[in-house]
Amino acid sequence: MVCKQRRSSRLIAQTGQMLLAHGAESTLVGDITRRIGLAAGMDEVEVSLSASSLVVTTVFQEHCITTARRSPDRGINMRVITDIQRICIMLERGIIDLDIAQHKLDKISPERYNRWLVLAMIGLSCAAFSRLAGGDWTVFMMTFVASSAGMFVRQEIGLRHFNPLMNFTVTAFVTTVISAQAVIYQMGNLPFVVMASSVLMLVPGFPLINAVADMLKGYINMGIARFVMASLLTLATCLGIIAAMSLVGIVGWEI
Repeated sequence: MVCKQRRSSRLIAQTGQMLLAHGAESTLVGDITRRIGLAAGMDEVEVSLSASSLVVTTVFQEHCITTARRSPDRGINMRVITDIQRICIMLERGIIDLDIAQHKLDKISPERYNRWLVLAMIGLSCAAFSRLAGGDWTVFMMTFVASSAGMFVRQEIGLRHFNPLMNFTVTAFVTTVISAQAVIYQMGNLPFVVMASSVLMLVPGFPLINAVADMLKGYINMGIARFVMASLLTLATCLGIIAAMSLVGIVGWEI
């Protein structure tokens, strides 16, 4: 019985660790881990979350096991979260047992989209914003080039596992330097729109949404931690933009 509880505790802790690392909101992390624990036969499951770790306690036949896990940020990946939810549902319905659930969880890998497809889509999305802001096709193309180049830099820095704050700063700097050429050489009808639109890929929308969701649902500490991190990413982006504008001699965005 103790062996079963230990296996279940490891499965629950690994589940919470993966959910937290890949951007799930705190309510979902707590809900899925408890459901998996109860489906595995535990009498009670309690989960405590922090910004980079979690503590799991399981109770089975009046025997208590508590385990802690670090959960470093692995990047937002909804596919991982969806796969874990499927495992939870199958375990609840009795389709799989504890061993198969552990095997399936170990096989989950955070697959990514093709990097060149990401570059193209990021460029098109930022360029689309420039068109919505009234820019012509020259502005569209300059925004596409600047944002795609910036995303390439962001991917390269990410592959080398640098600090996300440094990543955002350097990406914003490179993107702004390239987009500033539209202002320097007066390309298009609204050249400043190129500078404003090309850095929209750096807006930390998902962390901000999660931060608000956590605070509204009672996870105040988690919400504050995520909001602070999102704010720091925004600050890093601003520093990169300001540094680039100082380098090329542009005072501000005159949209």
